[in-house]
Parts: sequence; structure tokens; C-alpha cells
Amino acid sequence: MTLLAVERIKLLTTRSPWWCALIALALTVGFAGLMASALPSGEEISVANTQAGHQFGIAVIMVLAALSVTTEYRFGTIRTTFQAVPHRGSVLVAKATVVALLSFVIGEVAAFGAWALGYAIRPSDSVALHTSADWINVAGVGVVFAFAAVIAVAVGTLIRHSAGALSLLLIYVLAVENLVQLIPTVGAKIHQWLPFNVAERFLGGSASSRGPGLPDAVLSQWGSLAYFAGVAVVLLAIAIGVAKKRDA
Repeated sequence: MTLLAVERIKLLTTRSPWWCALIALALTVGFAGLMASALPSGEEISVANTQAGHQFGIAVIMVLAALSVTTEYRFGTIRTTFQAVPHRGSVLVAKATVVALLSFVIGEVAAFGAWALGYAIRPSDSVALHTSADWINVAGVGVVFAFAAVIAVAVGTLIRHSAGALSLLLIYVLAVENLVQLIPTVGAKIHQWLPFNVAERFLGGSASSRGPGLPDAVLSQWGSLAYFAGVAVVLLAIAIGVAKKRDA
């Protein structure tokens, strides 16, 4: 508990998490407002439409999470932490836990804020949360944000430099997974197993319920969440192993 408190203080006493939180909220909620306002009067907005901006929110959350590690390496405070707590794995697990919890809260506030704005703009449309699929589509955003943050903490620990970590994360999240589909023959098969595509499968439920051009992952909805969580845990375990073997 002491480690969690320390990591919480270190995280929340800097400016970058607050700015990232505001930007993630603005993007996720703002896109819902754009979607609701831009649809012609004859078309109805769906629950999925209100969450259209969450992918940009994920990118910002991963920036927040990576900076929580790379900033410590940049200013050397990670050395002091490792001297005070020689078990580096405990430090990194505590950091990942605190960042994941903060990301979960941001994701839930952003997702329900986006849904509420869409509902407020188009109250006559079918935006009410009637089914479990609707609830997962909204409430699941915070869960995806949390595991994405763990992935970013792992990458930040492995690379240690802010520019390199942020470049890799943003390029991967915003471009790489989609570009993989362009590889002849095997691109679509590889894309089925890429982590953020699988996370979208968890949020969206069955592909038939979301229409064409949506995630093509082959796992079930809850299997997709387990897969995404597994990727996050494995990457964090690798990062901890590497951190233990090299100088801070």
C-alpha cells in the first residue's frame, strides 16, 4: 500500500497527467458531439457512434502512462526509488497499477460523458443503454484504457526515453495495425490477432451487430478482453525482467 501511495503522489503532483486526462476527455466526448450533430435528421445515432472518439483517447492515455515512467528515467528519480525499494518488480507493478486505475477512471468518465452528450443532442434516437452489449460498449472503454496504460508503462520501461516510447506507441496505435492489413495474403490473418483490434472486438461485440468494416478478431467478446489483458501482463513482465538486469 505504501508503494501505491508513493506512485500516486508522484503521478498526480506533475502536470502532464492532468493535461492528458483533459485531452482524452475532450477528444472522446467531443467526437460524440460531432457525430451526433453531423448525422442527418433521418438517421439515428447508435451507442457505438457515441464512442467513436475513444481510439484517440486511448492514444492520449498511453502518452500519459509512458511519461509516468520515462520522465523518472529522464530526471533520475527512478534511481532513488530503486535504491529505496530494491525489488524493482514491486515498484513497476505499483506504478502500472496506479496508472491503470487512473486511466480506468478517465475512460469511464469519458465514455459515459460521450454517451450522455450524444443522448442530449439526439434524445429521440435509440441511444439508451438497453442491452448488455450497449453497457459493455460504454463501460468497457475504461477497462480498455486501463490495460492500454499497462502496455504503455511496459514500453516506457523498456525504451526509457520519452521521444522514442511516445513515437513507437502513437505510430503503432494510430497506424501500424491498420497498415498490417495491406500485407498481401497474410495481412488480414495477422490483423485478427493484433491487440488493439482484439480490444475493439471486446467493445463492439459481434461483428454482425456493428456492421461491415469493423474488427475482424476471431475470439469471443470476453475472450478478446482476456487476450488484450494477457498481452498487457506479458509485456509488463518482460519489462520488469529487463529492468532487473540493467542499470537504472
